[in-house]
Order: sequence, then C-alpha cells, then structure tokens
Amino acid sequence: MSYIGFNVPPLVGTEEKYVKEAINNHKICGDGSFTKKCNKWMEENFDAKEVLLTTSCSSALEMSAILADIKPGDEVIMPAFTFVSTANAFVLRGAKIVFVDIRPDTLNIDEKLIEAAITDKTKAIVPVHYAGVSCEMDTIMEIAKKHNLLVIEDAAQGVMATYKGRALGTIGDIGCYSFHETKNYSMGEGGAIVFKDDRYTELAEIIREKGTNRSKFLRGQVDKYTWVEMGSSYLPSDINAAYLWGQLEVADEINNNRLNTWNFYHENLKELEDKGLIERPHIPEECKHNAHMYYIKLKDIEERTRLIKFLRLNDIECVFHYVPLHTAPAGLKYGRFNGEDKYTTRESERLMRLPMYYNISEEDRKKVVEKIKEFFEM
Repeated sequence: MSYIGFNVPPLVGTEEKYVKEAINNHKICGDGSFTKKCNKWMEENFDAKEVLLTTSCSSALEMSAILADIKPGDEVIMPAFTFVSTANAFVLRGAKIVFVDIRPDTLNIDEKLIEAAITDKTKAIVPVHYAGVSCEMDTIMEIAKKHNLLVIEDAAQGVMATYKGRALGTIGDIGCYSFHETKNYSMGEGGAIVFKDDRYTELAEIIREKGTNRSKFLRGQVDKYTWVEMGSSYLPSDINAAYLWGQLEVADEINNNRLNTWNFYHENLKELEDKGLIERPHIPEECKHNAHMYYIKLKDIEERTRLIKFLRLNDIECVFHYVPLHTAPAGLKYGRFNGEDKYTTRESERLMRLPMYYNISEEDRKKVVEKIKEFFEM
C-alpha cells in the first residue's frame, strides 16, 4: 500500500485535450473561449448575474475591496479562522481588520457576535464558508442591511455548496471562489468573482483588465480602449481556464465522488465520536455542503500532534489548518479581535484534516480510518 497524500489535484481526463485546443486556437491569454465557457457555466448553474474568472481567489478578494471602495481607516469584519488572503485584500487598501469569534459547531463566524463589532468605521462584513458549509447568511444579510454594510462572501471552499438552496457566493453583494489545486475544481492557480446583480459588473471588468475598458472594446461598444480606472492584471490565461473547463463539464460527478468519501469517513468514524474520543463535522439542516474537506477534532493540540505523527509513520499525510490570524504578527499589526476568543484558538488547535480528493481509492480511505482507530486503541 503506497503513501496516502493529503491532496491530489483533480484530473478527469479531458484537460490535456482542452489545453491543446486553447493553444491551437492561438488564444492563450485571458478571455478566450474557455474563459467564457467557464464564466457562463457558473452563471447558469449558480444563478448569478455575472461571474468572471480571476487569477486567484486572492485576486477576486482584492477586486472586491476595490469595488467596495475600501479606504484607509475603514474597518472590515471577518473571522480570524481563515486564510491570510481574506484579510490581505482589505489590508492592502488600508483597512483595519476586526476579527470576530467563530461558532464551535461549523467553525464559521458567529453571526450573533457581528453586530457588537460594528462601529461608525465599519464598511463590510466578510463571512468565510469554512469547509464548504455556509455561514448563517440570512442573519448576516439582515445585519448588513440594518447598518448599510456590504457583504463579501469568501466562498473559496464553497463551489457547488448551497444555503437554503442558494449557491454560496451569490447571496452577499459579491462572492469569491477559488480554483487552486487544493480545491474541488482546479485550474492550478485561479478563482472567480461573482455578482448577484449588475451594480458592479461594468467596473469589475475594468478593474480586472488593468483599469482599461478593453472588454467594451472587444465587444465593439467603444472604438478604442484606454485607461479609465485603477486596476490590475486579474485575468487568467485561457490555458488555465481550459484545464478547469474539463472539470466543470463533469462537476456533479466530481461532487458526488467527494461526497461518497466524506460520507464514508463520517459513517466509519461515528463510533469514535460516540466514545467521546473525537468530534465529527456538523452540517446545519439548511446547508448543503460540497465535501471540500473532512476533519476531526481531537482533545487538544498535544493529542493532535501525536496523531499526525502516528499517521505519517504509517504513510498517511494529515494536516491541521489555520493559525488564527489575530495571533499572527501581521494580524496584531493590522487587526484587532473584538470580544472574547472563546473558540477560535481552541478549535483551531484541535482540528485535523483527513486526505480528501477526487477518486481517492476505497483501499486508501479504509486505511485512514483503520489507522485512526488504531491510534485510539493504543
């Protein structure tokens, strides 16, 4: 039995064909035919007004910060249990990050604590849908409406997941996806920005095209293009989009395959939870997740460290996740934690992620479960 890595990028078999097609089309820069296909597929399948592929989810978040007109001194509310890109996008615009504690069940931002963190400087709320499980979006949207705030969804892990039937990334004012190689659907490095209405779509095209109105020019809407606003190079190569397109064509197959592995872990680890040895993920009734990850929570950081070491000695790679941003040097410099850190640090030190990827073999996932059980029998 070979080494079981934590992640293997998805590969469905058509990617090479489509990449070659993009090359043969002599259109390998951005906004080629595959970029347009991917955009349209997401618009139709997620009921979004417009979706634009970007070079990364970080890029999508940075575009969101520009679209939200974030300025120095503004405050942006988000959880500290997230990847650095969530905060960096707004720090780059001069914002102060206000971190709020998470819920212990979903590890998402605690919607009940958001309102207490709002000041007259608050400009936006950034919920992060951890593990493809939605935040409590109805409550967050109500708070935002009451205080006239923007909601920018970090749905990096949420492609194909829903909240009350609505696709993650389409509920807030702006949504951001990731297609990094560790995600359910990949273009190597890539992402997308999502809009539920047309408030930002024209400006978003300009920002994404280095601040020019080139997209209008290519559609014949202007006779020349020029620099009209700030922007950057957020447009991915059509080669990357071609790689992604092969996976979007069979998106349901990939999703079902991952759900099958998630359910296997969940069913076979139940006895450990029943014995009080671990905690399994919690999925609220209104949420439909996408099996982005399967994690377990251990007693404490010491036990987690021992289990990770034990599994690696048995050729299984398991990892922990984020070091809470408010404890990091940059977090201390650019942000503050509002209220008590009751769960963020505690839960982050207990969590361990299991190998999870498209087409992981039944033999490998059985070994993962068996070795975890063996650890607790020692």
